[in-house]
Amino acid sequence: MEITGRIVKDASVFKVKQNREVVNFSIAVNDSYKPKGSTETKKIVTYIDCSYWLSAGLVQWLKKGALVQLFGRIGLNVYIGNDAQAHGSLTFHTSDIKILVFAQAENPKAVPAPKQQKETDNPDDLPF
Repeated sequence: MEITGRIVKDASVFKVKQNREVVNFSIAVNDSYKPKGSTETKKIVTYIDCSYWLSAGLVQWLKKGALVQLFGRIGLNVYIGNDAQAHGSLTFHTSDIKILVFAQAENPKAVPAPKQQKETDNPDDLPF
């Protein structure tokens, strides 16, 4: 299965038994539809928890805001909460990750302002 979405929180690495590491992150998948007989478009967002077991080194690129295309299989976690109600969450066991758009840096380096041209820098005022 293939899904595409934006990472909603920086990925994190967790160590598990037998010296294995798993990268955990969540994505938001946006969708929209127009109900029959309506002119208004409805937008829905689905949040999916993802895990990636193949390489923890990828965590440095999985930052909030990055657009990723994931390949793998989907799962469902179902549990009874403290409120005695059934709850569930989608999980995606990722086997391949393609980063389509990298996240913007939080503190981008300041871009130098263009040099102000002085009146004496005008090429038409050269003495020759």
